[in-house]
Amino acid sequence: MNAGRSRHCWRALCAGFVAAGLAASAVAHHSFAMFDHEHQIKVTGKVKDFQWTNPHVYIEMDGRNVKDATGPEQHFTIECASPGILNRVGWKFNMIKPGDTITVIIAPLRSGEPGGLLKQVTLADGRKFSNGGPAGKPNIE
Repeated sequence: MNAGRSRHCWRALCAGFVAAGLAASAVAHHSFAMFDHEHQIKVTGKVKDFQWTNPHVYIEMDGRNVKDATGPEQHFTIECASPGILNRVGWKFNMIKPGDTITVIIAPLRSGEPGGLLKQVTLADGRKFSNGGPAGKPNIE
């Protein structure tokens, strides 16, 4: 009996360590530390590519910061949530296409490179979509 109980405890202990390790790596992977959530920007431009993939959806676009409309056009890489999260907040895999003009509110990269974490997208027809709860809401309009 003790050998059976010992094996059960050992398996439970191993399973606990595996679960803890997976949880830690999942949290580390989904860190938003590289984005500046306090100083969000609004960018308008044309979609170059829309990648509906796991673990994150990406929008590649050429655009300008709305506050500096005379500034140079830049190529932005916008990170979005996963397809599953976006489906739950109303997105469809084909709602954004290359050539579409969109406006995004993003938490820009702290590095200063043109890119960021999506907070909200406004499509050409005026519909607005969030990036889901984990990304947070925009703090500008």
